[in-house]
Amino acid sequence: MTRWTLVVLAMMFSVTVSADEALRQYVDENTQTLVSKLNEEKGLYDSDPEAFYHNMEDTLDDFVDFRRIAARVMGRYARQASPEQRDAFVEKFKRSLFDSYAQALVQSQDFQIEIKEAQINPSNDERASVLMEVITAEGNRYPVTYSMYRKEGQDWMMENVIVEGINIGLAFRDRFSQEMEQNRGDVQAVIDGWTGAVEQLEDEAAGS
Repeated sequence: MTRWTLVVLAMMFSVTVSADEALRQYVDENTQTLVSKLNEEKGLYDSDPEAFYHNMEDTLDDFVDFRRIAARVMGRYARQASPEQRDAFVEKFKRSLFDSYAQALVQSQDFQIEIKEAQINPSNDERASVLMEVITAEGNRYPVTYSMYRKEGQDWMMENVIVEGINIGLAFRDRFSQEMEQNRGDVQAVIDGWTGAVEQLEDEAAGS
């Protein structure tokens, strides 16, 4: 291996490290902003849940691509839905997450999120994984991975979450498929009942 080859490899590696670190810092900043916003707004949850929802939504929409996630949850059934139904499911999906998980977050004791590492996909620089840990007040640590993507000229956005090895996007997609089977292919019925489906999924996960 020539000295020039070594120089080129070193330059390429330094660029990769720099890009990974930039992504790690970007996710860290956005994540800490979300945690701070939650702490600021959680007093609203009991007194004005609609205000809490909309205030948190404004912050989350800048970092989480709910429309992309919801489309993947619908999977092949998205083709059966009208544009209006797809839009409705995006809103229903977002709201179901708040209704199911906001109370637990609001009532939980102090927690921290520590961003450990960011890894841009070497074969596709528009995809990346960010590894982190949620640290509870008792010191328990739970591994979480964000799946990120970006379009050229745009910021990174979160498109999925893996919690302790459980792919949340796939879990929701499986649930949507089950609901479609139970409702005999009635997309509107699944959308209307989605909040209850998420609550059932949460109960099953808690009991496992």
